[in-house]
Amino acid sequence: MYSKYIKRLLDFIISLSAIALLSPLLVLLALIGAVKLKGNPFFVQERPGRYEKIFKLVKFRTMNNLRDKEGKLLPDEERLGKYGKFLRLTSLDELPELFNIFKGDMSVIGPRPLLIEYLPWYTETEHRRHNVRPGLTGWAQIKGRNIIGWDSRFEADVYYVDHLSFLFDLKIFFITIKKVLFREGVAENTRTVEPNFAAQRKEKLGISQNG
Repeated sequence: MYSKYIKRLLDFIISLSAIALLSPLLVLLALIGAVKLKGNPFFVQERPGRYEKIFKLVKFRTMNNLRDKEGKLLPDEERLGKYGKFLRLTSLDELPELFNIFKGDMSVIGPRPLLIEYLPWYTETEHRRHNVRPGLTGWAQIKGRNIIGWDSRFEADVYYVDHLSFLFDLKIFFITIKKVLFREGVAENTRTVEPNFAAQRKEKLGISQNG
């Protein structure tokens, strides 16, 4: 009953209320981002959602578009300034995802939506993380966010799917608030993509590096 009907209703109410309450902050951050990053303050990227249906994730941009002499984007660490680091450390860059929740692409609580290119590298069990809507925060995030390894993250995601309940969501919600306020379990990593993800997963799945 909760997972089929009540959870989505709560997501709608919470996201609508949060958008209304935080609208001045959302507008302010959009304006600051447009000035600081000299352009569009939003980052939009396709991600797999529930049942691996693709949707467009919206966040505040944290990196500029500076390029080298050949026109190639500079490394992430060189494009992430103080403003971008501030947004990431405070998780304010995630606020536009409230609109994804409002639309029904995401939920407040659920496995984080990862890159489309990661889809081929999940085990059959790990694919089950997509049996629910992806979330703004989730069980894996409060267990270590981007510090724990991939196997542990996916194990936590599947555990969440198998144990989804109102009380479990409530627990994750309040622990998330605590961790964001005290910046617990956050690695100060400037990368947005794990370059060795495929190699790690090939090893996990027993596929040769040439396969």
